[in-house]
Amino acid sequence: MSVSNGLVGSLSLSLNTLQIPLFKPAIIQYKSFTDDTIITAILQNLLAFMDTINPSSSSSSTHQWKYHVFLSFRGEDTRNNFTDHIYAALNQKGVYTFRDDEKLERGEPISPMLLKAIEDSLFAIVVLSKNYASSTWCLDELVKIMDCRKNMGLIVLPIFYDVEPTVVREQTKTYAQAFVEHEKHFNKNLKKVHTWRAALTDVSNLSGWSLEDG
Repeated sequence: MSVSNGLVGSLSLSLNTLQIPLFKPAIIQYKSFTDDTIITAILQNLLAFMDTINPSSSSSSTHQWKYHVFLSFRGEDTRNNFTDHIYAALNQKGVYTFRDDEKLERGEPISPMLLKAIEDSLFAIVVLSKNYASSTWCLDELVKIMDCRKNMGLIVLPIFYDVEPTVVREQTKTYAQAFVEHEKHFNKNLKKVHTWRAALTDVSNLSGWSLEDG
């Protein structure tokens, strides 16, 4: 697949091919996420995986992809450091990346524009940080991402940013604290809370990177 700025193009993609796991072992761990070599490694793996996608693959589904990557993250945790760095690195390599640059009001519902951007992306990089689960916006975003993975072949690559995958999977520590508040606030819509929990469990079981503050 040729990577360039602008529209990714109309690609006929095999959903089975898109869901092949990228990494072995499932989680690649790094001890110092301040080192630029980590972002370089992530970028190299992403570009290598993109090159394995054959646009001529036979499939019953053809989709007009607008972005190579949708970047999901908790702004207060990562916007001014890790997320900025990886966003810049992706764009420098011609990887057309969508990220939301607006400051979100607490409790504001996710916008239709963001939902459409997820649908129009080939990859989603989900930066799961300590406070990711405290944002209902991020959780709604993640539910949409995992739905697109299941139904549209979106390739989801999680990055566990100074948070252990087991914390995300089991919703312990800061994630447990976040869900105490969610269950209070959404006590009349616990189905929504259960959907968020399921999305976190599912994404934590995917291959990705674990970055620890060393």
